[in-house]
Amino acid sequence: MQIILMEKVVNLGELGDVVKVKDGFARNYLLPHGKAKRATEANLKAFEARRAELEQAQAASLDKARERGAKLDGLTIQIAQKAGVDGRLFGSVTNIDIVETLEKQGHEVERAMVRMPAGPLKQTGDYPIQIALHGDVVVTITVSVLGES
Repeated sequence: MQIILMEKVVNLGELGDVVKVKDGFARNYLLPHGKAKRATEANLKAFEARRAELEQAQAASLDKARERGAKLDGLTIQIAQKAGVDGRLFGSVTNIDIVETLEKQGHEVERAMVRMPAGPLKQTGDYPIQIALHGDVVVTITVSVLGES
């Protein structure tokens, strides 16, 4: 399916690019989330009429993400969980726990923004975790998992 990107999509293209994607990806993700429109003549003309407005909105979004990233970059948060004597947790620390801790400190982060490539944290210690605030803004925070008996 041919689509017009209404914003930058990582690993796909920039604002205004006309790209060919699989039908399911377009129907189930890009179109419902407003990230793209079908590449018809009418939509192409409408996009060109709104191009400056969309570029300005994207630039504002990027500036806001950079501002939030400056506050978050290098931050260390502590999360206490019940743990055994060997440091293994009775459960795990997930992205939900990280988001809740950041919200208590006054930072707005969504669950999908927290990148944990190794999965949930199951051991006490310090872990670098990436938070993707925008396609171009990725910051690293340190999550310190403390064991409590």
